[in-house]
Amino acid sequence: MAYPTGTDIKAVLLESAAVKTATANMYADAVIDAALMIADTLAQGGKLMLCGNGGSAGDAQHIAAEFVATLDHRRPRGGLAALALTTDTSFITAYANDFGFEGIFQRQVEALGREGDVLLGISTSGNSANVAAAMDSARGSGIKTIGFTGEGGGKLAPLSDMLFAVPSRKTMHIQEAHIALGHVLTMAVEQIMGY
Repeated sequence: MAYPTGTDIKAVLLESAAVKTATANMYADAVIDAALMIADTLAQGGKLMLCGNGGSAGDAQHIAAEFVATLDHRRPRGGLAALALTTDTSFITAYANDFGFEGIFQRQVEALGREGDVLLGISTSGNSANVAAAMDSARGSGIKTIGFTGEGGGKLAPLSDMLFAVPSRKTMHIQEAHIALGHVLTMAVEQIMGY
């Protein structure tokens, strides 16, 4: 059995850092624009909804938690309205069982979303059918859309008012950049809203 060497591990970490550096160079200003969009929505009494599958479902929950709780516990603030559409297992299993998995996020956007809200769809490939269906439904309902994807953007590209297509095809590095984007997006919203 071959074990990785320290050199192997260092190479992976440096590759991850390079992806995040490229993401920073591409999207630093766009993060501010997305934060302004979300802050305006929150100030008007709207909410941020998030969805994704697998690791991206975990990222949706993680980012929503940062908004509702706080990014830094040393800087407490009021909660910001964010909802991960990945957490209601009773609904997800009932709907998927009866109607199929593709509509699990779309149905929640239809039931819980309101005009002026924001939906953040996360898909490393950009091609997750259930995320695309939710994004399409959101746009038809006057809900603004932000896409977090990998290189190229996939099906989410034309469905995103703002697209953050991480310049990588490696799922782990895309996910690492997505959570970094989620953190700086939360930080920027907090600052714009005066926290």
